[in-house]
Amino acid sequence: MGCPLETQNRYENLARQVSAIGAVKRGVARVLPAECQGASAAVLALLHHHGDMRMSRLAELMAVDLSVCSRHAAHTVEHGWVERLPDPGDRRSRILRLTASGRDMLDELNERVTQTFARTLAEWSDDDVELLTTLLARLRDSFGDCRAPHA
Repeated sequence: MGCPLETQNRYENLARQVSAIGAVKRGVARVLPAECQGASAAVLALLHHHGDMRMSRLAELMAVDLSVCSRHAAHTVEHGWVERLPDPGDRRSRILRLTASGRDMLDELNERVTQTFARTLAEWSDDDVELLTTLLARLRDSFGDCRAPHA
């Protein structure tokens, strides 16, 4: 019992377009500083948005294994964008905190990405940009937590 053909074609086309977002992500990655590519930028953005946190929480938010997250976080620490502090609740653990240098780097990343979108979408109307933004947020929200088990 499948979808009607018209519905199936609509969702197949959507799947192709969502897959093609990789080209957008690669275009954005090209404007990021070599020393702060995607994963490092994600660490900075998550710490900025969610505040200080343990590595385990960061790994959960990034949806990666703890060892992978640890490598990404170590890169940001080496560059002085993030600091590791003792966890007052558990001295064996560390809390990650965004530094002033990390906030400066995040500001630079945001400026570069914003300017890239402004240049790339210069021919788009404000209404079209707003519509795309709204629909992408809605799509993301419709998926919710993709790691949750499905019935």
